Amino acid sequence: MIGKSALLEVIAGKNRGLLANDAQKQGILSAIAQLEDRNPTPRPIEALSLLDGDWRLLYTTSRGILGIDRFPLINLGQVYQCIRAPEAKLYNIAEVSGLPFLEGIVSVGARFRPLSERRVDVKFERSLIGLQRLINYQSPSHLIQQLESDQKFAAIDFSIENRDQQGWLDITYLDEDLRIGRGNEGSVFVLTKE
Repeated sequence: MIGKSALLEVIAGKNRGLLANDAQKQGILSAIAQLEDRNPTPRPIEALSLLDGDWRLLYTTSRGILGIDRFPLINLGQVYQCIRAPEAKLYNIAEVSGLPFLEGIVSVGARFRPLSERRVDVKFERSLIGLQRLINYQSPSHLIQQLESDQKFAAIDFSIENRDQQGWLDITYLDEDLRIGRGNEGSVFVLTKE
């Protein structure tokens, strides 16, 4: 039986999945599944105090997230999912870098609603793509404060009204500082609380 520390050890050095080969990916998915079987929070959607906060991505199989790193001259930096549980909101924030002074942010805001004791329906509402220095990016929490105040940005900032921009997320493991989720596109996410 693989525990939490063993999972963290096998994903260490894999750059959120970018550096994992096929054999390593299979081992990681096996370790994730074993940990999910020992989820200490059987009804994670009801555990708002555990869910709430800023979570940093440690590992994923999401082609959408990992694909950001495949653009020429762009490197994927830290990736966050910030959950504001009392308001039923979440923010996905990816820091990107490349050429000097062209560090950027890709952010998507969404609302969620519980569908079961471990699944939420996610409806994406707003996307923001811009240079960190032009939007005064300091941290995920600071960016969320700016977004919540309906601040206008010197960036590509648009509402998402397309019904196709929806999905669901199962929270399959949750404790004080580790969360595992599985999305509707088959992706797995391992995150640590900041």
